Amino acid sequence: MGAKAIHIPLQAPHFQVDWNRVKDAIHSKTRMIIINTPHNPTGTVWSAQDWQHLIDVIQEHNIVVLSDEVYEHLVFDTHQHRSALSFPELRERSFVVGSFGKTFHVTGWKTGYCAAAPALMQLFRQAYQFINFCGVSPVQVALANYMQQHPEHIAELAKFYQDKRDLFNQGIANSRFQFSPAQGTYFQNLDYSNIRPDLNAVDMCHFLAEQYGIVGIPVSAFYQTPPYDLRLIRFCFAKKTETLLRAGEILSAI
Repeated sequence: MGAKAIHIPLQAPHFQVDWNRVKDAIHSKTRMIIINTPHNPTGTVWSAQDWQHLIDVIQEHNIVVLSDEVYEHLVFDTHQHRSALSFPELRERSFVVGSFGKTFHVTGWKTGYCAAAPALMQLFRQAYQFINFCGVSPVQVALANYMQQHPEHIAELAKFYQDKRDLFNQGIANSRFQFSPAQGTYFQNLDYSNIRPDLNAVDMCHFLAEQYGIVGIPVSAFYQTPPYDLRLIRFCFAKKTETLLRAGEILSAI
């Protein structure tokens, strides 16, 4: 479509947005800022200060926001998710994308939604009609019925996944991996610098799969230009209890 993406990398270990770099990257041709919170793969959740920085940027420039909030209900401990649409300053300039698949444990159904102000949705529909043929009607009906019949599901979702995160982290508490508990999503990053610092993340993932039968994703795969010294692997804890316990045993033995 002729657009050029400018990537602003999140830096370890805290993976917070460097707003000075964001401001420096904006120029006269900037049309959109794409954000993601809770964030995949780092598991971080935007703070109130992050949102205020974004508001300041948007008010200074004529920019639209595309806010990826597919893990909106998976936030842990004292952290809180705020949607772009909850801010009056952003409401008329933001598209928010959500995922029914992630919220209702049916990611294979590939069903989500986009929400925005009426004027933006009109523009969205004009483009969308040429991108997608149709939604899966039976899936849409099933999800609508489930939401009506089980309104408690969303309220219980954060605890459901936080218990799984805690179980996984307890299992590796005495391992040589280093980590900070994920603030959101269902991913936990592990730093393996104390184990095989000679291996980059891709090679480390191959090593774990081939030697120990456990599979993770290199966080470096999510970067346009990964930092040379990034020794992080993403593991998914959206698994059965017995799987998480076994994973803890394997990782603790490495």
